[in-house]
Amino acid sequence: MSLTPEDNRKLIDSLGRMSLLDPGEVPHLEPLTGGVSSMIVRADTRRGAVCIKCALAKLKVASDWFAPVERNTAEVAWMRTAGKIAPIAVPQILGEDETARAFAMAYLEPADYPVWKLQLRGGMVDLRMGQALASTLASIHAATAGNEELARTFANDATFFEIRLDPYLGATSRVPANADVAPALQALIEVTAGNRLVLVHGDVSPKNILCGPDGPVILDAECAWYGDPAFDIAFLLNHMLLKCLWNPSHAPQFLACFDLVARTYLAGVSWESTDALDARAARLLAGLFLARVDGKSPVEYLTEEHDRARVRKVAKSLLLSPPGHLHQVRAAWAAELGLPAS
Repeated sequence: MSLTPEDNRKLIDSLGRMSLLDPGEVPHLEPLTGGVSSMIVRADTRRGAVCIKCALAKLKVASDWFAPVERNTAEVAWMRTAGKIAPIAVPQILGEDETARAFAMAYLEPADYPVWKLQLRGGMVDLRMGQALASTLASIHAATAGNEELARTFANDATFFEIRLDPYLGATSRVPANADVAPALQALIEVTAGNRLVLVHGDVSPKNILCGPDGPVILDAECAWYGDPAFDIAFLLNHMLLKCLWNPSHAPQFLACFDLVARTYLAGVSWESTDALDARAARLLAGLFLARVDGKSPVEYLTEEHDRARVRKVAKSLLLSPPGHLHQVRAAWAAELGLPAS
């Protein structure tokens, strides 16, 4: 990605409004690789490097996918809220610019904060990182449960539907070949949208996790919503299942990470029945598993139709016979891969 003159002007003006530049200063701007929903840039200022992020109205995916740029405000609010609960797990916010729908945060050097996804691709499956992330996620959920003020602040139901529930589950249900599971997918949307229990991140994915020296750092909270915690844990565990096809020789380690993440997270559930959350997350996981091959945001590394067919086979079976526990989803996938159930 390269920056246009208009991008440069917009970013420099935004940094100025956030009081991060000296008068007349023109910083060096370097676009960073990242997600599909924002322009993310490193700005080298006289005071040091900062990371600036601007929300995009049209996401960088093959399908037409538009999203409200106001989600940028929700992201900053999530980081500030989560930062009070787990300070080492979020980057410091340095400024916010509502005019450009942008914000600036501390720049974390890749050498010290490698992206978890890159480590997983290389076969480095650090169970301690997964466990720490699950514990942090449970802590944030527990600390925000039943909070009426946060429920009002993050009442982003419409945005969450537009950038999460519909692109993943809704779009998948509209694929003609998925007519047999469309009712189950629509039911998942209704159940998830109807549970407003804790502060949800909405995109707990290895690409958004930095492996810091003191533990995981969570990025990209623009899907933040006061809603169903089952979405966060199911979204994370989905990646452990999918990575088994990305790096097959390390599939046993990915499944071991799945087990530890699920067990650690469920042990931290205090705001509702663990069994109830386990069941919702398991059923949602089945839908999200299918969504990452047939929804608007398919994972980029499943390039072989044979692999996608295996995901569809297991996901559809689970959607038609809903599991009651996360370990049942894991067992079904392990069986498909020819690996032990536990």
